[in-house]
Amino acid sequence: MAWLVTGGVVVTLGALIATAVFSPLLALEEIRVTGTSRLDASEVQDAVDSQLGTPLALVDFDQLTQDLSDFPLIRSYVTETIPPHTLVIHVSERQPVASVMAGDGYLLIDPAGVEIEQSETRPAGVPLLELEEDEVGGDVFAAAIEVLLALPAPLLAQVDRVAASTLDDVTLVFAGGGQRVVWGSAERSELKARVLERLMAAHGGGSAVEFDVTAPLSAVVRPL
Repeated sequence: MAWLVTGGVVVTLGALIATAVFSPLLALEEIRVTGTSRLDASEVQDAVDSQLGTPLALVDFDQLTQDLSDFPLIRSYVTETIPPHTLVIHVSERQPVASVMAGDGYLLIDPAGVEIEQSETRPAGVPLLELEEDEVGGDVFAAAIEVLLALPAPLLAQVDRVAASTLDDVTLVFAGGGQRVVWGSAERSELKARVLERLMAAHGGGSAVEFDVTAPLSAVVRPL
């Protein structure tokens, strides 16, 4: 009797599992995409709709990853399964950090150097990155981006251009052309940002000065 009861339980559990895995009653009928701003959510849904009709437990997430890789604006994503018929894809888009000149136009790029969009006019709201020799994605590019990411939001919003020709000569130019910052290398950028905040508070009002924070513990302010 014990063996019969145990066998019956196993068979029942097996049937329930098979129903959960293979039954069309739990087939995927809806894919939702959240978190998009620059991306068209409907285009993302169309790209992965080959999964529709698949039982939720058998959704091919490797194929899903491959389909989503066609969208460079997607930095990362997580999925959420909502039984009985829904899969939600929560997307994190790449965020612009700077623009660079390219041919007759401009490229809006994220911190990894991935292109977000192209435009004929300079994109507003982000600084223009000027690299003399190094390309986007190179070491000099990485140093300039590290400096930008170290700036607190109020300071970053004031930066008009970032120039760099080597790892050790990153320079920031603020909007209006009245102030600029000789930053040097990206080393100790967090400390340099704090020092710069205090210097600008003491020499505010758009004074035409140059802040040299290459040695942050002995920073210098020079008139332009």
